[in-house]
Amino acid sequence: MLNIVVCVSGGGTNLQAIIDKINNGEISNAKIVGVISNNYGVKALERAASAGIDAKVVSPKDFASREEFNDALLKTVKEYEPGLVVLAGFLVNIPEAFVKEFKEKIINIHPSLIPSFCGVGYYGLKVHEAVLKRGVKVTGATAHFVDEGTDTGPIILQKAVYVEPDDTPKTLQQRVMEQAEWEILPLAIDHFANNRLHVTGSKVTIG
Repeated sequence: MLNIVVCVSGGGTNLQAIIDKINNGEISNAKIVGVISNNYGVKALERAASAGIDAKVVSPKDFASREEFNDALLKTVKEYEPGLVVLAGFLVNIPEAFVKEFKEKIINIHPSLIPSFCGVGYYGLKVHEAVLKRGVKVTGATAHFVDEGTDTGPIILQKAVYVEPDDTPKTLQQRVMEQAEWEILPLAIDHFANNRLHVTGSKVTIG
């Protein structure tokens, strides 16, 4: 059984998708042992509590320096002894020591088709604002392993979503979540939990 820690910053809709798909069997051989938020009072913490999952807040506001926060974050995650760390809307730069500790054991969901609209500054609604400003016709989401860069790790799964003529950043964000993020992130976790992901350099094969 794979122990998973899910890191969150806000509403926790991807966390809920994971919880639901573990419960209905679409994700097998895995359980969430802990949820960690960098913010107090967010909906994701309520979702964890409702599911009976242990949750902790590790906020940068509680530490004198970024280094102290980074150390505390890694220490808290390690206490759960996870086999996989999932970044489900976690708006924190993952420190190098964290990446090394969990090499090829951290999965992130990003709301675009990497390498488009990704990297430093592209997060949350900013991604969808940029998509609409550029006028692209197709966007989507990417589940990928985390490395030392920003959105540069090996890609596991991608799913495309059409941009509608009357989209706003919020309507596009919602559709990308519903049609792509909530589908491919749980699927990537299921593949990982059942040893179907194989990383060779920057490429991931499934099977």
